[in-house]
Amino acid sequence: MKVEETYLKGCYIITPKVFKDDRGYFLETFNEKLFLKETGIKTDFVQDNLSKSSKGVIRGLHFQVGTSAQAKLVQVIEGKVLDVCVDLRKNSPTFGKYFSIYLDGLNKQQLYVPRGFAHGFIVLENNTIFSYKCDNYYDKASESGIIFNDKTLNIDWGFSEEEMIISEKDKNLLTFKNLFK
Repeated sequence: MKVEETYLKGCYIITPKVFKDDRGYFLETFNEKLFLKETGIKTDFVQDNLSKSSKGVIRGLHFQVGTSAQAKLVQVIEGKVLDVCVDLRKNSPTFGKYFSIYLDGLNKQQLYVPRGFAHGFIVLENNTIFSYKCDNYYDKASESGIIFNDKTLNIDWGFSEEEMIISEKDKNLLTFKNLFK
């Protein structure tokens, strides 16, 4: 497993070793000892989630607040997404900055998104299966988010808004400025 920190402190790209032969492939999707050794982060994942989406679906930017905040380890099982995370830690030198990466079922890369970040993705291939491990349980009362087309963040999703498939909930999320009034 190769672990590289992004320019957002605490946010890591993880590239697993993939063993392929004529039967298919095998990989270790997470190893707590190696992750701790490479990052210094001790994490206990308590909930796994899976979504399947069509091309153009955008999910996010979501996060949970307070004691329900979550770190996530995300990956694409099948298909492809543009994955985005935003640093919401007010004391961070990268507060309000975002990082994006293409994740797909071929390269098997993962992204570790720490607590204090918003997270979202846009689906680039039909029938994309997206997986994420969380270090805290989902709490509906603590959910929040930032609208995908926020002018302050200015995220390039690579799609026109007319092509995007967005839930009503996600269309009504706060702007970055309104979130931090």
